[in-house]
Amino acid sequence: MFKVDQDLVARVSEKLTTQFGEAILSAEIADDMPVYTVKREIITALLKFLYEDESLQFRFLTDLCGIQYPEAELPFGVIYHLHSFTQNLRIRVKSFAPADDPVFPTATTVFAAANWMERETFDFFGIIFEGHPNLKRILNMEDMDYFPMRKEYPLEDDTREDKDDKMFGR
Repeated sequence: MFKVDQDLVARVSEKLTTQFGEAILSAEIADDMPVYTVKREIITALLKFLYEDESLQFRFLTDLCGIQYPEAELPFGVIYHLHSFTQNLRIRVKSFAPADDPVFPTATTVFAAANWMERETFDFFGIIFEGHPNLKRILNMEDMDYFPMRKEYPLEDDTREDKDDKMFGR
């Protein structure tokens, strides 16, 4: 496992709390990675701060993806994985939105690589990235009227008669 520099993590947490205050909803370490849950309204400002801060230099967006927790109060989320090569630290930033308003500010103004990742997240989850330069489907057909990664459909077809679940230990 990767050993996390606790002093560095404390410094990052302190800087974020000082800069954004109550908009930082939680900070924890999960699977040896600092995880910050933040309000969606500050995403762009937070990413820009992490990028531009000379002592942190989180200048590599490793990944951006969508997630859905159907039973949660705020079911749709976006997760950002950032890497600081100078500090040898990776962090995860999470933010959530209600089902009737799955809109997040775009990260393309900070990271050009977010362009494709946001399009993929829109394509599969229907999460809208406000301010994105070309938000349209990237992998699925444009005339699809649903988002295939949403947990709105049963995992299996209960009407199938050709399947014997005893073969799968059920």
